[in-house]
Amino acid sequence: MTAPTIRPAGPEAADLLALLHAEAFRPADRWGAQAIGLLLALPGHFALLAEAGGEPVGFAMGRVAAGEAEVLTLAVRPAHRRQGAGRALMRALMEEAAKRGADLLFLEVAEGNAAARLLYAGLGAAEAGRRRRYYPDGSDALVLRAALTPPVPGAVA
Repeated sequence: MTAPTIRPAGPEAADLLALLHAEAFRPADRWGAQAIGLLLALPGHFALLAEAGGEPVGFAMGRVAAGEAEVLTLAVRPAHRRQGAGRALMRALMEEAAKRGADLLFLEVAEGNAAARLLYAGLGAAEAGRRRRYYPDGSDALVLRAALTPPVPGAVA
């Protein structure tokens, strides 16, 4: 897969984002269009959509408040995993969060999700805590933290 194109997605894209989320997650972990639309309508919340060959392949959603950012979700269609879409989305989310004034990024990841943990570690995220029995299946979440680099004025992304 060639590098995906990343673009902003607002509340109007909630139906598409919900379909992508449903493809990427187990039924107990899926977010519906209404929840996604409501989140994206809140101040500081944003989503980024990845497309490859004109086809949506995934999205990331985050929020920024008081100088900190949080990854709310990262969803990549199973057929497009391990092809760079997740990394591209995370890099774009980190850049957007820094542009919005965040200098730290937080996220939760299932302790048993080795692929995601490797992705996040490669982007500079390190364990900062643990949420016991965080997920519906009773598994723990690791809380990860990454420092964000402020964008350089005039730099081309």
